Amino acid sequence: MATEKRNCGILLAARAGRYREYAPPPALRRHFSRLWSHSLHDGPPATVAIVPDGYCDLLWIGGRLVVAGPDRTAAFPLIRPGTTVIGARFAPGAAAPWLKTPLSALVGCSVRLSDIGWTDTADFEARLQDCPAAADAMTLFARLLEEAAREEEEPAADAAVIFAAADSGCPASRLRHRLDISERQLRRRCHQHFGYGAKTLERIRRFQRFLDLCRRSHAMPLAHLALEAGFADQAHMTREVGELSCLTPGVILDQLNAREMPD
Repeated sequence: MATEKRNCGILLAARAGRYREYAPPPALRRHFSRLWSHSLHDGPPATVAIVPDGYCDLLWIGGRLVVAGPDRTAAFPLIRPGTTVIGARFAPGAAAPWLKTPLSALVGCSVRLSDIGWTDTADFEARLQDCPAAADAMTLFARLLEEAAREEEEPAADAAVIFAAADSGCPASRLRHRLDISERQLRRRCHQHFGYGAKTLERIRRFQRFLDLCRRSHAMPLAHLALEAGFADQAHMTREVGELSCLTPGVILDQLNAREMPD
């Protein structure tokens, strides 16, 4: 199976170029958890998998500001080799107030910021167009977001609690008691701020725990990885990882621990 997947040429985004994350400046930390840049390698086009992480991002790509909504499963965008993407990852509970849009409307979608009615898009894009160097564009991108943040609503506090619970593997039933809300209210809050329900968010954050373990524990057997990440067993992990990424756990482990780019 691993050989078949490698022959399909599916490559995790982390292996498709140079990806870097940055802590946002203090004025942005309520609204964004990370700023990041991703410079794809030159060469033949590859099938790049963007795997779900429970977040929504604002991107500067191809001269446009684009909102990348939350994903349920891996996305395979067509991005030209050599492209540099600059992004800002919304903090849990920040995207829906900022975009004035429930994230359930953006699941699996990439849409221009102007198409969802954000009023300052044209000026934002025009100013970024004058920055040919990626480093300068990143600096200006952060500064423009700081200016915009002054007018934006505060992130929803309960969304951060929901996300943290999913990140730690806390069952949705316990979360309802902690927040003192009904199952219907929890579902509505999750769809507003994450695009899907609490159980889907739990699955995605467990998958992300698996990815983190793969980066740090290249010698750990897959059965141990499954238990450490919170799966019931290795078969459960293989099924879930395949559904979310279209790759096997073994292939992901190999890619995240490879020292050189695959041919």
